[in-house]
Amino acid sequence: MFFDWTFFLLIPAVILAIYAQVKVKSTFNKFLEVPAASGRTGAQVARELLDRNHLSDVPVELTPETLSDHYDPRTRVLRLSPEVYHGRSLASLGVAAHETGHAVQHSLEYVPLTVRNAIFPIASFGSNLGYILFFIGLIFGGNTFLLDLGIILFSFFVFFTVLTLPVEFNASSRAMVMLTDGGHLSRGEEEAGARKVLSAAALTYVAAAAMAILQLVRMLLIRGNRDE
Repeated sequence: MFFDWTFFLLIPAVILAIYAQVKVKSTFNKFLEVPAASGRTGAQVARELLDRNHLSDVPVELTPETLSDHYDPRTRVLRLSPEVYHGRSLASLGVAAHETGHAVQHSLEYVPLTVRNAIFPIASFGSNLGYILFFIGLIFGGNTFLLDLGIILFSFFVFFTVLTLPVEFNASSRAMVMLTDGGHLSRGEEEAGARKVLSAAALTYVAAAAMAILQLVRMLLIRGNRDE
C-alpha cells in the first residue's frame, strides 16, 4: 500500500509483535529446561486430561515442527511438537494442557470457539484478498467500490483475530486448573512457571489482534481521505 503518514500507526503493533516473538521463544526455552516433579511427558498428560474430560476418542499425535502444537477441530486430533510430546518440563506440560483445553472447548461447544471456527473460511479469504482489493482500488484512482469491499472482507479477519483472544485465554485458564487439580503440577513455583509460558504465548495473539485492528483503522482513514 502507498506510504503515507498512516503507516506510522502500525509501528506500535510491529514493536509488540517482535517483542512477543522474542518473549515466547525465550520463556518457552527457559522453562523447557525446568523438569516437572510429576515426571510425566506432555503426551502422557494430554492423554490423561483428554480421558478425564471424556475425550478418549481424540488421539494425541507427534508433529515434527517446534512450537507447532495445536488442536485440529476438523479432524479432532491433538498434535504436539517433539519438545512437548516427549518433554517432562513445565513448558511441555503447560503447552500440552493448553491444547487439551482447546479440545475441551470444542467438545463443550464453547461459543467464541464455535463462532471463530464458523468464520474462519471467510476470515482467511479476507485477510489477503481484502488488502489486495483495497490496494487495487487505490491504484485505480480511489475506486470506492473496491476500497469498501476490501475493508469489509478485511473486517472479517480483524473480527477473527479479536475472537481468538478469549479462546486462547480460556484454554490457558482451563489448562492451569486441569494441571493443578490433576496433580501434574504443584501449586507455587511449578504453577507459576507454566503460567508464564502460557502468558508469553498469549501475547503473540494480542500482538496479532493489535496489528489487524490498526491495519483496519489505517484503511478506514485512507478511505475517508478519498471522500474529502
